[in-house]
Amino acid sequence: MSTTAVPLRPIARGSLTRLWIGVAALALAAGGLAWAGQQGVKASPATFMAQNADAEGVITTPSGLQYKVLAEGTGPSPTTADVALVGYKGTLLDGTVFDENPQAPMPIDGVVPGFSEGLQKMKKGGKYRLWIPPQLGYGDQAAGPIPAGSILVFDVELHDFKSRAEIMQMQQMMQQQQGAAGAQPPR
Repeated sequence: MSTTAVPLRPIARGSLTRLWIGVAALALAAGGLAWAGQQGVKASPATFMAQNADAEGVITTPSGLQYKVLAEGTGPSPTTADVALVGYKGTLLDGTVFDENPQAPMPIDGVVPGFSEGLQKMKKGGKYRLWIPPQLGYGDQAAGPIPAGSILVFDVELHDFKSRAEIMQMQQMMQQQQGAAGAQPPR
């Protein structure tokens, strides 16, 4: 039996290893450039809101507020003359939490316009996610940890609400009770 030799040129020792190292280095460099290029690119608020409008369950109001109903709630909705008791968590688009409170009283007309509009759509027990564009939030002004031109994202639960008249009446009754308790002679 005879063996036929194939005339192949010999490869220099280590050439194949250098070839694979070069391919890996090029892939890493390309990935690094792509990552670095994305770091400076932030979607404008208008671009984000336009893309978010197409997400499932997101509703956009004529003012530009976007919301998603997470739980509907029952009964009537508050008006601008009411004070709401809400639980909320406010974040920026990157997930940075700038404020949260499990139970806070808020006058409906005493918050940023987008938050007020969102509260007026809710019912007791309802849970919503709000995307508030800059023009319905703080606009081009920074507000503490919130940079100028930011979209505000809120997860909100409406626990209850009362009219200002009801709250005033309750406060007067409490003051009268405290006054009556202080006027009684000690025993």
